[in-house]
Amino acid sequence: MQILIWSGAAVSLVGLVGLIWCVARVWTARRARLEDAEMREVLKKVLPVNTGALFLSVIGLMMVVIGILLR
Repeated sequence: MQILIWSGAAVSLVGLVGLIWCVARVWTARRARLEDAEMREVLKKVLPVNTGALFLSVIGLMMVVIGILLR
């Protein structure tokens, strides 16, 4: 079960890095004071990455919990 715990932690960490990237990208766009249409384009590109990163984080944490319970 150690493999499940550590692989879950790695998957969760990849998701966390993705979430941090999304926050940094939107923050940069806000500080650039983009026009409404340009900001919408940035958000359209960031949204799928944000959703995927959140999914990876949740799956990774679920793997860790299952690994701990089965231990």
